Amino acid sequence: MKIREVIEKILEYHPKFPEEYDGCDGYKSGDPEVECTGIVCALVPTVEVIRKTAKLGCNLLYVHEPSYYSTPDYPDWRAGFENKIYEEKRNLLEENGIVIWRDHDHSHAHKPDSIFTGVIKYLGWQDNQTGEDGMAKIFEFSDMTVEKMNKMLKEKLLLNGIRYIGKPEDQITKVALVGHLLPNIFEHQATTGNNYCSEYATEVIRLMEEQGVDAIIPGEVIDWTVMSYIRDAVQLGKAKAAFNIGHFNMEELGMKYAVDWILELLDNEIPVHYVPSEDIYQFA
Repeated sequence: MKIREVIEKILEYHPKFPEEYDGCDGYKSGDPEVECTGIVCALVPTVEVIRKTAKLGCNLLYVHEPSYYSTPDYPDWRAGFENKIYEEKRNLLEENGIVIWRDHDHSHAHKPDSIFTGVIKYLGWQDNQTGEDGMAKIFEFSDMTVEKMNKMLKEKLLLNGIRYIGKPEDQITKVALVGHLLPNIFEHQATTGNNYCSEYATEVIRLMEEQGVDAIIPGEVIDWTVMSYIRDAVQLGKAKAAFNIGHFNMEELGMKYAVDWILELLDNEIPVHYVPSEDIYQFA
């Protein structure tokens, strides 16, 4: 089976996008017309992931996040100056005949979201999920503390450490996986009058105020919205917490799950492996 045929099956599995779709998904390297020798599923196509893909004898690297250090994730470098790291990475891919296919938008458009289905499955939280509110997925635990949650996340996600807010001994019952806590930088927000700033972070605070969510696990974060709210809550003696594990770590297990459905999609005809991208950060 050619790599192109594998990708066509994956696209048939996902919801259909308009023909004029011009997002970040697509080929980032290689020739899709060659026979597929094996597939590696990884969240990020790091240099180490590429080396491991070659060692496994695979020539299709199926990933979720960017290859080349830009939001549009072009398959070439376009910033107008030489990027030696890009060139070396590109050479490594070409030397090993590896095709990168990025599947970001299609994965998140899947019903249910194929990334977070995998995250919940491999965290072992299926039976703990009690609801959803917008982008938030809410879970309840009968005997959980901030310290226990830190330990669980480190073990399940293979983390080098966690930045967190909260007191280790505090009991937490309702925990929510939430979206990226970024400002609405392209929208003017009034600072006078009766209007409030309708950014996503405000909705997360509402979850904590009105639905009794004790702790959040966000994607990207900024410090001046929800994180500051949680710090103030803790200083006021409330059992609130935030586990800032990072965007990539948050979604890592979604690519472990990709092995499950891709193997089924291909009737086990081609070997499929999961290679963790590993924690991007070290902690001093």
